[in-house]
Amino acid sequence: GSAKEKAIHFYRSCMDTKQIESQGTQPLKDLLNQVGGWNITGVGKAKDFNETLQTLMGRYSTFPFFRVHVGPSPFDPKTNIIQIDHPEFEMPLESKFKEKNYLEVTYQRLKKVKIAISCRALLELPRGSQCSISMRVVTPMQERQQRRMLFFRTTIKELQEKAPAIDWLSCLQAVFHPMPMNLSQPVAVHDMDYLRGMSQLIEQQRKERVLHIYMIVCLVGNLSPALDSRFQDARLELSKILYGKKGSRMIPAERWRKCLTDTSSFFEPVLGQMIVQEIFPQQTKKLAEQMFSEIRDALYDQLDQLEWMDEQTRQEAKVLVSKLQVKIGYPAHILQTGKVNLEYQNLEINEDTFFLNVVACMKVVRENSYLKLLQDHSQDNWLVSPWTVHSYYSIRHHMVVFPAGMFRSPFFHMEFPSAVNFGAIGVFMAHELLHTFYGYVLPGGCSTCNRSALQKSIDCLVEQYESYSFKVNGTFTLLENTADTGGLAIAYQAYKNWIKKHKEEKDLPKIGLSHDQLFY
Repeated sequence: GSAKEKAIHFYRSCMDTKQIESQGTQPLKDLLNQVGGWNITGVGKAKDFNETLQTLMGRYSTFPFFRVHVGPSPFDPKTNIIQIDHPEFEMPLESKFKEKNYLEVTYQRLKKVKIAISCRALLELPRGSQCSISMRVVTPMQERQQRRMLFFRTTIKELQEKAPAIDWLSCLQAVFHPMPMNLSQPVAVHDMDYLRGMSQLIEQQRKERVLHIYMIVCLVGNLSPALDSRFQDARLELSKILYGKKGSRMIPAERWRKCLTDTSSFFEPVLGQMIVQEIFPQQTKKLAEQMFSEIRDALYDQLDQLEWMDEQTRQEAKVLVSKLQVKIGYPAHILQTGKVNLEYQNLEINEDTFFLNVVACMKVVRENSYLKLLQDHSQDNWLVSPWTVHSYYSIRHHMVVFPAGMFRSPFFHMEFPSAVNFGAIGVFMAHELLHTFYGYVLPGGCSTCNRSALQKSIDCLVEQYESYSFKVNGTFTLLENTADTGGLAIAYQAYKNWIKKHKEEKDLPKIGLSHDQLFY
C-alpha cells in the first residue's frame, strides 16, 4: 500500500486498545528473548556486551550509553556528519533524587507490569549503577559551553582509542547498515570527557550483570509506550515522581492524541502532505507571500530612518535582507507522493500488532538516517513540521520558516480583515525578519555605526521592559524584545502601506473597533 495507507493503519493499530490489552506483555517478552532475555538472576549464558549493544542500537533505536544521530556538521554546514552525545536520561541530570529511591521506583514500575522474575535484584545492584552509571560522568551544558567543548572532531579509529570499552565500528555499522563504514569515518563528538568516563565505568562493570540489566531496562523504557495500560500507568507515575506536576503533562491523557503524536513521529512527511492539502491551499500561500513582501519593504523604509546606522552599513543591511530565503507553508518534497511512498516501501504495517508496528517503524527511521548521511544538508529539512505553530530564523542558512500551521485562526484567515492578519501573523513575520540584525545590536557588532545613538536606543528599550509590573531583565531579553517591539512597528507600517495599494476595508460596526484597534 501507499505511505498514506500505512500511516492510517498504524494509527488504527494504536487506537485499538482492546487488542493491545489482550496481548499484554507477550510481545515484549518475545522480543526480550531475541536479545538474550532478562538474565537478572545470572542463570544461563548472557550475550556479549557489545553484541547486545549493537542489537539494541541497530534494531530498536535504543541508546543506553550514548546517542547517535545525523546532523549538519559544525565544521562544514553544507554537509551532514555522524554525531555522538550522551543519551537522553530518564532521570533529570540535575535531579536530587536519591539513587536508591530511583532503583526502588524502577523496581515497583517493573513489578507493576509483571514482565520479569526476580526484579527485586535491581535493588541489590551496586550503588551508582542504573541511570547514574552514565550520569555521573556527564559534563553539564553550561560547563561545556564555558570550556568550548560543544564539538570534538574525530574518527572512529580515534574514538576507539579514547573510549575502548565500546566496539565503535561494529556499533555504528549496526546503526547505519547497509552503508559501508570504516575506521577513518569522521564523527562529531559533543562531550569527549563523557565518553572516556563512560568507557571506564563499563570496563569496571563488564563482568557484572548490571550492564545487561541496564541495557534491557533502557529497551523496556523505549518500547513501553507501545504496550498496554499498565505500562502507561507506570510511565505516568514515574514521570510524576521525577518531574513533579510537570510530569503529568508529559504524557498525553487522551488516546487519540498519543496515537496522533506517535503517527506523526514516524510518518511526518505523510501527515505533512495530508495537512497541507487540507488547510493550506495555493491562494493562502500566495497571500502569505504577498504579506511578507510588504513587510520586507516596510523594513527597508525603517532602515532609512535609523539615526545610528551609517550609510554603508545601511546598504549592507538591505543586501542582507534581500538575500534572505523565505520558506512559507511546507518543504517542497512532502508533496512529491512518489518520493514519500519510496521512503516507506519496505515498511509492513499490521493493524492487529501495534507493538510490532512501532518496532518496524524504528527500523525505517534507522534506515533513513543513513540516507541522510549520504546527502548534503538540505535547506528543505526544516526544524519544524508543517502543522507546527512555530516560526524561526536559521542563521546557518540565512532563512526564515513559517510552517502552514501558523496560517490558521487566530493568526490568519483569508476572510479576516487585513488589519487582523498583519496584527497577528504579520508581527511574527517581522519578528523573524529582525532576527537577521542581531549582530548589529550586540557590543562591537557595528564598528562604523554611531554607538552612542545606538546605546541610547538600547537603554530606552531595556528601561521600558524593566518598568513593567512583572520582573523582566531587559538586558538579558534584549534581542527578543528588539524583535518584538520592532516587529510590531514594522508590521503596522506594512499594514498601512497595504491599505494604500488595496481597496479600503469595510467597517465592522458590530465589533465596535476601528481597523487600527483590530491590528493591535
